[in-house]
Amino acid sequence: MKDKMHLEMHLKYLGLKTFLKNYEVFAEKAQKQKLGYAEYLYQLVQVESDEKKNRKVATLLKKSKLPYGKSLENFNITGQPGLSASRLKELASGDCLDHCESILLFGVPGTGKSHLCAALGREWCLRGRKVLYTTASALVQELLAAKRDFKLHDLIDKLDGFEALIIDDISYVPQTRDETDVLFVLLARRYETRSVVITSNLVFSDWGNIFKDKMTTKAAIDRLVHHGTILELVEIDGESYREREAKSKRKSQTRQVVASTASRT
Repeated sequence: MKDKMHLEMHLKYLGLKTFLKNYEVFAEKAQKQKLGYAEYLYQLVQVESDEKKNRKVATLLKKSKLPYGKSLENFNITGQPGLSASRLKELASGDCLDHCESILLFGVPGTGKSHLCAALGREWCLRGRKVLYTTASALVQELLAAKRDFKLHDLIDKLDGFEALIIDDISYVPQTRDETDVLFVLLARRYETRSVVITSNLVFSDWGNIFKDKMTTKAAIDRLVHHGTILELVEIDGESYREREAKSKRKSQTRQVVASTASRT
């Protein structure tokens, strides 16, 4: 009894909560299956490791602020000539983050850009990578507030802690040069040091509407394209991604109603 008390005290001290919870159950199992000490310990350590990984992933997903329910599994790439399952799998692996690459997603509204960037972010979190999702408008306002309080570089340092910064809808047009400047400062800081994922309804030739002058626009595009992957999403049969998703949901609901009605008759 004393040894058990000391063991549990040490397990608590080491933070091995899953180990503590399961060691007796696994001991009984090991005895019945006549497992050796090494196999018994291995199974316990495996459960502890899996649980620790799950807790880490849950924390990363929470801190990422990614939209809920966006995954590669429920992203329909059918009819997207610029995408392939193998290419998305390659990006999802996270190697692009190791090389500080940028990913640029272009397409008219409703083609699934936001879904895809969030889905990639989710895959990276599942692999233990630090990701942050934000809209361009929210990001710019946060940067402006930090600049006003003389904490712009502190905020950029904080954002540097995320291996991937997902900026959704950079088509948002800043109203002042200050907004343009803080956005460019952030992009320049992350160049070749961290990854950026950007979605845009505007092609590069229209980015002058975002950065206002030709020099800043060219400098921003050059930095993003240098180590970047460009993905273009298109409408399929004249329908947006959201329209197709809504139609698919209606069909599913209709099938469920029909099946339920049939089961009652």
